[in-house]
Amino acid sequence: MKVEVNGRSFEEEPRPGQCLRTYLRDRGWFGVKKGCDQGDCGACTVHVDGRPVHSCLYPAFRADGHSVTTVEGLASQDGELHPVQQKFLDAQGFQCGFCTAGFLMTTAALDEDKLADLPRAFKGNLCRCTGYRAIEDAVRGVKNVEAPAPGESVGRSLPAPAGPQVVTGTARYTFDIDVPGLMHMKLLRSPHAHARILAIDTSAALRVPGVQAVFTHHDAPERHFSTARHEHPTEDPDDTRVLDDTVRYIGQRVAAVVADSEAAAEEGCRRIEVTYEVLPAVLDPEQAMRPGAPVVHDKDAVTARISRPRDNVVGEAHGEIGDVAAGFAEADVVYEETFRTQRVQHASLETHGALAWIDEDGRLTVRTSSQTPFLTRRALCALYDLPEEQVRVMAGRVGGGFGGKQEMLVEDIVALAVLKLRRPVKLEYTRAEQFYGATTRHPFTIRVKAGARRDGTLTALQLRVVSNTGAYGNHGPAVMFHSVGESMAVYRAAHKKVDAYSVYTHTVPAGAFRGYGLGQALFAVESALDELARRLDLDPLEFKARNIIGPDEPMLSPGGHEEDLHIASYGLDQCLAIVRRAQAEPPAEPVPDGWLLGEGAALAMIATGPPGGHIADAKATLLPDGTFDLAVGTAEFGNGTTTVHKQIAAGELTTTVDRITIRQSDTDVVRHDTGAFASTGTVVAGKATLRASRALADMLLDFAAAHLGAARADCRLVEEAVLHPGGRLLLKEMYAASRAVGLALTADGHFGGTPRSVAFNAHWFRVAVDPGSGEIRILRSVHAADAGKVMNPMQCRGQVEGGVAQALGATLFEQVLLDERGAVDTAAFRRYRLPQYADVPRTEVHFMETSDAIGPLGAKSMSESPFNPVAPALANALRDATGVRFTEVPLLRDRVWRELERHSGSRRPPGSP
Repeated sequence: MKVEVNGRSFEEEPRPGQCLRTYLRDRGWFGVKKGCDQGDCGACTVHVDGRPVHSCLYPAFRADGHSVTTVEGLASQDGELHPVQQKFLDAQGFQCGFCTAGFLMTTAALDEDKLADLPRAFKGNLCRCTGYRAIEDAVRGVKNVEAPAPGESVGRSLPAPAGPQVVTGTARYTFDIDVPGLMHMKLLRSPHAHARILAIDTSAALRVPGVQAVFTHHDAPERHFSTARHEHPTEDPDDTRVLDDTVRYIGQRVAAVVADSEAAAEEGCRRIEVTYEVLPAVLDPEQAMRPGAPVVHDKDAVTARISRPRDNVVGEAHGEIGDVAAGFAEADVVYEETFRTQRVQHASLETHGALAWIDEDGRLTVRTSSQTPFLTRRALCALYDLPEEQVRVMAGRVGGGFGGKQEMLVEDIVALAVLKLRRPVKLEYTRAEQFYGATTRHPFTIRVKAGARRDGTLTALQLRVVSNTGAYGNHGPAVMFHSVGESMAVYRAAHKKVDAYSVYTHTVPAGAFRGYGLGQALFAVESALDELARRLDLDPLEFKARNIIGPDEPMLSPGGHEEDLHIASYGLDQCLAIVRRAQAEPPAEPVPDGWLLGEGAALAMIATGPPGGHIADAKATLLPDGTFDLAVGTAEFGNGTTTVHKQIAAGELTTTVDRITIRQSDTDVVRHDTGAFASTGTVVAGKATLRASRALADMLLDFAAAHLGAARADCRLVEEAVLHPGGRLLLKEMYAASRAVGLALTADGHFGGTPRSVAFNAHWFRVAVDPGSGEIRILRSVHAADAGKVMNPMQCRGQVEGGVAQALGATLFEQVLLDERGAVDTAAFRRYRLPQYADVPRTEVHFMETSDAIGPLGAKSMSESPFNPVAPALANALRDATGVRFTEVPLLRDRVWRELERHSGSRRPPGSP
């Protein structure tokens, strides 16, 4: 075989059955990504003789005699970017960047006809982060980035520091490194929803050539832990073992095989013989709480921190403010209904995975796709009785997270193998494993009851929530508590009540997901209040505006008041004004004949960070050449925190972002960082960066004044120097002078994540609905976001657009389906529909004019919150169009059609108000 790759000749024969993607990656072309292995996502797109192909489907031997170009080969030999690469850089047509190489290769091959039809051109490429608008901007040549200016970085649309590496394919994600002697792990998983392992025979597996070891529950620590990562581990139940002798869902890991190749490890898994005692299983959370139901975890309630193990209730919340019975008695109209939300997969294009080794100092070193490197280190140390200084955990660039990587799903088993074998080991989930072996969004059933007087005063609000946490309680109680917090607290009502349950079932575990329970609860609350307003013959938006809390009112939820949560800036009134303005504008396009027209809105409030504290440390240091080093712990996975941290530091140090290098996501970098979740990358880690940079700026001025014998007040920090009446002291000269007296010009910053503020969002849709097919066509999408001081408008707009796109997928068609045994039936992208370019409307994003009293430089969070109001807003628009209240998502076309047929007698005619 002879193949030319990016101008270089290769003659190595591929392995039997090897695809072109792995052939290229084996030779160091890491820009070729694995997203699906089935030709569904396009992340592996390369050119063969100039024609784009999905290299995961292209047999390597077919490249014999051909020329292959990867994203690394698009640029000219002298380093000049290909025009398409430059366009993606100018538009910042990426977030996490894992899909970007595929989009670049597809775009570079488009002719004029295909450029005119991007929905068709991009039907083979998926992006989970951007919402596609930024990608379209890149293709069309729109420039979104601004130039840096000394001391004027915050509030500008500056590009991501890793942008050049992303567009050239040189950004290094978890597995984009070459580790000598690396062995591969594969997992044997349970075929039963509930069973006890009576015996495991691994002898045949160990005879497979290349298999080095097989690990079972006999090799695993006895102690229990939670895969969820929180600053305080006691927030989650200890109900999980690395490998257990009881399996509780189809897909749970039973054994781990380590071999010299993935093929050998897979064959080893097939050769393991397991004897099971199959036990009764329960798949429905309501049934799980009934007397006599199979018990998922027969553990001690206190030591495992499970509310009622025998009743399968892992956590629960009960509370009442006022007297809801009296509140409903006061109401002129009462509305009561049950709403349901489904399982949703995070679908980050980079699957879960980790590799680990023992370094030259004897330390366990783990490289992982994680949002929480520091918490993962803490958990590994507790699990294997290791001191923290003996464990290093780091993340490369992470290919999407969305809460799914706020878990320890792979690092524990990889660490077990490395500690036993003292050799490097890698575990990378397949796309199918991501569906049945990772986590999902919690499915909710919510019974909501709301009452109001005819003047529009909300008198009572009551929720009964049942959350299906699956076989393990990771995040279950916390998601349940959060769901009934801000969703109820944003409304003023004298009487509120909540009863909420997080329930075990023998199904794939649920976990952290963007919005963290609020999206599910808000679908019910916002839909119910919309319906209540209609029954009062009031405009739904006006009804909600009458009942929302004001800037000086307490946020009261029957689930409990969080003392450190404050309204430190208030933009909800501005959000509603944006929606009213959109409502007042007539449709820009005609509605097809026979279609129904409707409009709907919803609002949301979310805390800017989790309760109980969220820790971040940062360190800013002057370097010998007069530039700066910034070390932060938080991970970058498309959330844009790397850019924002550099902007904050550049502003405080009166320099430009290009004069700041950043190190992050590494437990060797700073003291501690809780992690990049709960929208804390800017408001918590950013505040630590602000404090470190401000402290270093003060230190520089103090040293310069002392060194020069000048008054501190007469010294001024500029881009590369300190100015004083007698002249100019260069920063690199200051570095040398400080070293000469034994002083290191470095400063630390710390923030504990409390007090916390709240962010607000509102979304509005205008839709057309075809009653003959159930098709929903979004005519206009408007989002109002109260993010406080917006650090980087371009990036923040991308976060909103990506959140809206992900929420639209969950609202319209995404759902993880289980069969009658509890097995995941949608374990591939082609069976699980993700939003494609053609599916996502362009959302108009508006930022409110607020500045927060708590957040760094006035900023608030905006990574999770855009997701939350989308489903109820669309459901309310659908109700406005059809007269039918839809109480379950996703709003599949056939589901809409069936409901319209069922209510055909009451359907509103086209054009009716």
